[in-house]
Amino acid sequence: MSGAALHIVFDIFAWASAALAGWIAARIAPSPFPLGAALRRDWLVVVIAGAAAGAYVFGTANLWASGQAGVARSIEGAIFGGVLAVELWKRLNRVTARTGAALAAPLAAGVAVGRIGCFLAGLDDFTYGTPTALPFAHDFGDGVPRHPVQLYESAAMATFLAVYLIAAPRRAFVRRNGFYLAVGFYGAQRFVWELLKPYAGIVGPLTVFHLLSAALLAYALIMLVNGKRKEPQ
Repeated sequence: MSGAALHIVFDIFAWASAALAGWIAARIAPSPFPLGAALRRDWLVVVIAGAAAGAYVFGTANLWASGQAGVARSIEGAIFGGVLAVELWKRLNRVTARTGAALAAPLAAGVAVGRIGCFLAGLDDFTYGTPTALPFAHDFGDGVPRHPVQLYESAAMATFLAVYLIAAPRRAFVRRNGFYLAVGFYGAQRFVWELLKPYAGIVGPLTVFHLLSAALLAYALIMLVNGKRKEPQ
């Protein structure tokens, strides 16, 4: 099976894993959705549209910034696009409720599984790391041992998922703010792994994804601080 075909297979696995993780989280740490049926449909459309646009816009922007032609998708671009679209929609509709609680586990599971597909897709996926002499380096077929950064990210998000599923039933703050914890952790770990990728910088040494990672981390921290202030004392 080709790398591209394996990537598609793991994309399907990622969606299935996200659904399973969401189902498990809903059973052990329920987080009721705060919107009615009509607003819920609008919210879902906004999430999907924002994520799709962000995935292609930022994935392609990074590709072009790195001197490569074509169109690309990015999971980080999808997360950023979905978050931005929903926050704008909430502001326009004067929705103050936090709507992402149920997405914490699916986000972590989807990234953890999806990144395995990126790893198996090889060089064509353009998600590999820089050369390294570490013993766990991986040769993607060009004779150059590289950081398997896809697996680093997969392991990081799988670890987050495990910790979240343990903590959420015990901690109300984690249940209410799980999405922001997931987004913040994702942004922080992704920023680190971007230091090990061959992407071109657009602001000094910072790549497109460094900037997105910093923005997601800042967003999560702001939302977590605001959430903490609103907790009963």
